[in-house]
Amino acid sequence: MARRHPAPANEQSPAPAGEPDGGAPGIGRRRFLGYVLAAPTLTVAAQVGAEAIAPTTAEAVVPSLPGPAELLDLNELLTLAALPTSHLITLRLDADGTVHFALPRAEVGQGVTTSSAMLIAEELDLPLEKVKVTLADARPELLFNQLTGGSNTTVSTYTPIRVAAAVARGRLLHAASLVLGEAVSTLTTKAGTVLSPAGAVLGYGELAARAAAVADSAVTVTLKDREDFRVIGTARRRLDALDAVTGRKKFAMDLQIDGALPTMVCRPPTINGTVRAVANLAAVRAMPGVTDVVTVSSGVAVRARTFGQCVDAIRALDVDWGPGTAEDATDATVLAELRRAELPLVVPPLPLLTKAVDARFTFHFASNSALETNCAIADVRPDSAEIWGSLKAPIVAQEQLALRLGLPVSAVRVHVTEGGGSFGRKLFHDAAHEAAEISKKLGKPVKLMWHRTDDFRQGRTHPMSTSRVRATYALGEVLTYEQRHTSVATDFGHGIGEVLTAEAARLPVADLTFSETMFQLTQISPYHLGVTTQLLAETDKGYNTGSMRNIYSPNVRTAQELVIDELADRLGEDAYALRRRLMKEARARAVLDEVARIGRWGRPMEPGTAQGIAVHPEYHSYVAVLAEIDCRPATRGRTVPNAYTGPRVTKVVCAVDVGLAVNPRGLEAQMMGGISDGIALALTSGLHLKDGAFLESSWDNYYYTRQWNTPPELEIVVMPPTGDKPGGAGELAVAAAMAAVAGAYGRATGTMPTVFPVNHTAPLTFTPAPAVPPVPASPTDGRDRVL
Repeated sequence: MARRHPAPANEQSPAPAGEPDGGAPGIGRRRFLGYVLAAPTLTVAAQVGAEAIAPTTAEAVVPSLPGPAELLDLNELLTLAALPTSHLITLRLDADGTVHFALPRAEVGQGVTTSSAMLIAEELDLPLEKVKVTLADARPELLFNQLTGGSNTTVSTYTPIRVAAAVARGRLLHAASLVLGEAVSTLTTKAGTVLSPAGAVLGYGELAARAAAVADSAVTVTLKDREDFRVIGTARRRLDALDAVTGRKKFAMDLQIDGALPTMVCRPPTINGTVRAVANLAAVRAMPGVTDVVTVSSGVAVRARTFGQCVDAIRALDVDWGPGTAEDATDATVLAELRRAELPLVVPPLPLLTKAVDARFTFHFASNSALETNCAIADVRPDSAEIWGSLKAPIVAQEQLALRLGLPVSAVRVHVTEGGGSFGRKLFHDAAHEAAEISKKLGKPVKLMWHRTDDFRQGRTHPMSTSRVRATYALGEVLTYEQRHTSVATDFGHGIGEVLTAEAARLPVADLTFSETMFQLTQISPYHLGVTTQLLAETDKGYNTGSMRNIYSPNVRTAQELVIDELADRLGEDAYALRRRLMKEARARAVLDEVARIGRWGRPMEPGTAQGIAVHPEYHSYVAVLAEIDCRPATRGRTVPNAYTGPRVTKVVCAVDVGLAVNPRGLEAQMMGGISDGIALALTSGLHLKDGAFLESSWDNYYYTRQWNTPPELEIVVMPPTGDKPGGAGELAVAAAMAAVAGAYGRATGTMPTVFPVNHTAPLTFTPAPAVPPVPASPTDGRDRVL
């Protein structure tokens, strides 16, 4: 169930784009510079300047100074970095009245192609179905403007796309005025047409050529006021929904590239192991359908007529494997290393004056577990290369591929395909590099797909970490809050969109500096907790890690919210009331109040069941989650064949404020996905490390939230607009959901959870699949596993 508070609208036509306001600007009405580009048909671009950033403040008994992310956060940094090349974002209007836009971001299921189309349709007064959004190839000239991450796509493109559309609308009105012999100010636009007071109607397609320019020229435009929106802020289904559910949507593995045959890699039994020798190369090369077998840096590659033949060949290979980068490591050894690397707490409790809550939390490795495994197509030739894949940092991929292949960047074409999920995984282009390496060695095009087991055992993971927290209090007030987050190193080798920051992040000295910067630019405490410090330390670079959804926030937020619960108990206050009293921002307090009201916070509940509540601020957006959990023995002991059940989250209420929601329906879907992530991270989804390898090998034993563990009651409330532009939303709900579920679990069981997921220390409920061969046999009981 979802509730939306629609943005107000009126029926008056907006002033024509490209014309003066004729008065004082309304709310959100600003003038921008755009460009009409020389082209056979109407082609336009935008130019956008930087805006001032001013943090808001709030009163508290012991207020906290603003943290770095409250002054400039990662999302703002990415937006500012994208501004200088915003004029390279262009729209093209064709003679059939269709607008084409190549979005310089990746669509991995988050719905940005739909929301981008909505921005164009709004400013152009064009039916949504007349906007065709595709994904742009890698364009090095875009610099920082082609990175998909940090919940930044809609934020950074919101104004440039609208400006370009407004330029197009103004140009169409000008062309129509010449055709009709009427003043521009008398003309209006509606549903892809220009209307005159006399009743003349001209379609945009008829005007496309007339509106085109023979030389580039700058124009000023005025964007619509929020009160005039008819598309932005309305709930729309995704434009690609029908193709997705009917199998017509094209992902990398759906492309038919001449000569590109299925290819897979036989991978080592331990993390990043190496190939010493292959005993039976000739025999495997002679297997049915196999065309090539070759050793590469990541294992032994097999190219065949079908993927099934690739699997058979991989299972038949007899490889002598060398050690990996985490040989003999276990959860226990990594935890010990993290403990040794913890930065010290500096504020001791003072006897007779202050008391303290001290806690340490452990968060185990987690898998990105995107629905689509790593895959890419590569055709590498002596003087050129062409790559296809779902890439969130395609410029970095292109430039690094050029370096590794010894080719100029201009000789490497990188095509961005749609992706089936990411959660940060596709910030890295491991599959593209691997496919290019194989193609170069073979001199043939390849269609590379990772097996699901490859993803879990050799793919990118969210690093294991600990959080050491101390909060001191006296006379009913929190005086200090210290959090020392210690993590296995997070790889930021994707940089922030181009090769210089990508390479800088890999330097021995700069990598921790880069990680610490990312930490400080993303971590915001929503509460006044007195003198607050949150610091990061990192250790051990032997793992394949990445910026899994929300980077540090789910773990950091969960630790803080559990400490808030403990403080409430020590201070004799209700957990909701204490949060409300300590809250910094009115918007955060509003979402908290909403979930408490709708979820009936504090209602009587059966023993073994309880509520949890949490708030998370991120990238100028706020979300609150109330969760109810059932930890009673009958629920924990329920059985589902080939599954882990455990405690059940029975109800979730989520209230979200992103400033201005472009597509509330898409926002609700993002919240649903984030809530599922949060439940999984809190209760069930973790990787077990033993002897340098992860034991999980598929969703059969990596227990992401499944149908039997999703809440039967789910309500999402999209708050009324609190601004004229959107904030970040893509990762927003994960941290709050994880924290709320953890808090509910603590109340239901009577003990604060300190290890996540909470089932991680229990005996394994599955028998690990063998690591040799690395690909398990395909199940023959597939129908029996359908529930």
